Amino acid sequence: MDLRKLKTLIDLVSESNVSELEITEAEGKVRIVKGGGAVVQQFVAAPVQAAPAAAAPAAAAPAAAAAVAELPAPVVGHQVKSPMVGTFYRSASPGAKAFVDVGAQVKEGDTLCIIEAMKILNEIEADKSGTVTRILADNGQAVEYGQPLFVIE
Repeated sequence: MDLRKLKTLIDLVSESNVSELEITEAEGKVRIVKGGGAVVQQFVAAPVQAAPAAAAPAAAAPAAAAAVAELPAPVVGHQVKSPMVGTFYRSASPGAKAFVDVGAQVKEGDTLCIIEAMKILNEIEADKSGTVTRILADNGQAVEYGQPLFVIE
């Protein structure tokens, strides 16, 4: 994880009423806990699987092909990205209908979701008209600045 991103997360926890923050990424997991005025951080690196030295190149090729097949498909279309770090919500309240679903027609300026940052609910609007083809974040998920949230075609 980038040190600037880690420092931003620590500052966010220090300056807010949040007492604990945990983020899991491909590189590993970060858990920041605020207690008694001090902020404690943990970083756990993801386990790296090394190929056995005695493995034949022919045996490694199918494993590499399987790893490539598991990668997510590239995103095609216009991406609406998060303008801030916060918590992603698809609706205005827990029991309410989602602002948009896959297949919904949106116009520029329509509300797509809410991102909660430091107890403030920020409406994220569509910056392009079209059809929502993918929703890339889960309800209640922590999102980062620049993280793709929706794909509009």
